[in-house]
Amino acid sequence: MNLKLEDKNTLHLKVCNVLRKAILQGDFEPGQRLIQSELADSLGVSRMPIRESLRKLESEGLVKLEPHRGAIVKAMNVEDIEEIYHLRACLEKLAVEQSVPHLTAGDISELKRLMEEMEGTEDPEVFVQANISYHHLLIKRCNWNRLLSFIETLWNGFPQQTPTLLPGQMDLSNQEHQQILDAVNEKDESKAAVLVSEHIKRTGEALVNSLG
Repeated sequence: MNLKLEDKNTLHLKVCNVLRKAILQGDFEPGQRLIQSELADSLGVSRMPIRESLRKLESEGLVKLEPHRGAIVKAMNVEDIEEIYHLRACLEKLAVEQSVPHLTAGDISELKRLMEEMEGTEDPEVFVQANISYHHLLIKRCNWNRLLSFIETLWNGFPQQTPTLLPGQMDLSNQEHQQILDAVNEKDESKAAVLVSEHIKRTGEALVNSLG
């Protein structure tokens, strides 16, 4: 296996990006035990960033940390990804349509600030955090709590780090985010909702194609 570190972020985030990509591409089999010493030797790092990375990957649902066994790769297939992104596209469309009419001037100002943060960074991890905040804020004023709970479950079911997996994802997402923000500024909740849905579908399809 050829695991390559990228140039950005802190060491444990570099390691995490490499391991995440290897898991999603099937370099590790579901049920396989990830041995810290072997990963550390393969990547030329100490065990500490490996441990930190495995904890993060557990929070993303890609591995399970078991007593006396360590990190076990969880099953994740293309059908899972397709289901998660399709459901997100449908449910977030509903939530955005409910939320946009009630966004405050402060909310819209914060959306603009997050847009500027995403456009101004080349660091995927900075982009990812701003992107998560952007999507959270778009649906913040939705009053359907069950709907928001379903969306939160989907967000926790798959990592949001597509910029570390898809070349050009950050630039394309910035363009789509700007179109969504324009619709929000126009108070056109239907247009904003459709744009969000298309944005999520496009990302999901790109991710599936990249792992095919």
